[in-house]
Amino acid sequence: MSWTVEFLNETARDELRALPDDSRARFERIVALISVKGLSQLREPYVKHLEGKLWEMRMKGKDGIARSIYVAATGQRVVILHSFMKKTQKTPQSALETARTRAKEVE
Repeated sequence: MSWTVEFLNETARDELRALPDDSRARFERIVALISVKGLSQLREPYVKHLEGKLWEMRMKGKDGIARSIYVAATGQRVVILHSFMKKTQKTPQSALETARTRAKEVE
C-alpha cells in the first residue's frame, strides 16, 4: 500500500496555494517521493522532524524558503497541517502553534 498526502482542511490547502510557484513545484516533488519511496525512506533535505508528531517538508526556491508542517496518520496517510514562507532560520512559534492545534483534529 502506498502513502497518500492530503490536506487537513481547505485553509491548509489555501496556504499552500498562496506559496510561490517554485515552492509549490518542490512540494509536488516531495509528495511524489513520498508516494513512490514511502515516508520512512525520506530524510533531509526533503523532510525533517520538528517535535512530537510534527514533521516538515522543506521547499527552497528562488523566492525563498517555504515549509509545510505535517503529521503521519493511520492508514499510511500524510496530513498537511500548515504551509508558510520562512523568514528566519528558526521555525516561527506561531507556525508551530498553528500546527499543534490542527494536529489535534487528525485521527
